[in-house]
Amino acid sequence: MIIKQCRLLKKKYGDRIIFWGGGVDTQRVFPFGTPEQVKEQVKHQCEIFNNNGGFVFNTIHKIQANVPFNNVVAMLDALKKL
Repeated sequence: MIIKQCRLLKKKYGDRIIFWGGGVDTQRVFPFGTPEQVKEQVKHQCEIFNNNGGFVFNTIHKIQANVPFNNVVAMLDALKKL
């Protein structure tokens, strides 16, 4: 569902605004998902929002205390591969 909404936002506004954040779902996937789920979502979000520029990867504003360390590493690993 999130990916569908992101595609819609990018299509509708992507030529007029820069997306800052939204690189990973900080309420569900980042704190409660597996490292593989985090990597997959980072990959999808970057593919959507970075298409033709206009995207600054971010976890919105900060990494919450309940995010497992392995998920932070997974996020950084996924970004390195992109």
